[in-house]
Amino acid sequence: MAPVEDRRWARDLRGTFRCTGALLGLLLIVDHFSGRLTLWRAALWFALALLLFVVLYPARVRAGEGWLSSRGLLRERRVRTDRLVSVRCLDGVSQRLLLRDEFGSRVEIDPDVLVNNPDVWHRLAEDSHKSLASGSLLCGTTALRRVAERVERETAETVFRVSGLE
Repeated sequence: MAPVEDRRWARDLRGTFRCTGALLGLLLIVDHFSGRLTLWRAALWFALALLLFVVLYPARVRAGEGWLSSRGLLRERRVRTDRLVSVRCLDGVSQRLLLRDEFGSRVEIDPDVLVNNPDVWHRLAEDSHKSLASGSLLCGTTALRRVAERVERETAETVFRVSGLE
């Protein structure tokens, strides 16, 4: 079975470029019209825009049979989904799903990636059932059930919206 990936990643990346470019452009224009634009200030604004790009850069999530990976700007993390030990929901500024396997690897992903990409969710769900059956998944069935319910709810709403039954 071929690996599947986040279909919205390219769109999110374009959004990151647009946001970064808009900030840089606005800062340079305001500085130019105020008469304070210098080479050093332009370099500072460029550095600020670069920092924003690094913060907003979306992780590229891919999944294949028995694995799931999340590639950030600098490195890729991969976890064996058929050997999961725990799945936890981390709450905070943005909700994250933390997956850990029995080899010590861990991956944090945004649950929206699973909701928006049923193929990625299907791979993870199928392999997590293998982990559960083998007895390696000790903690996380509740988190997986919540994500499954959310995926099913979003899919049903999409079907109703497309069919006009909303």
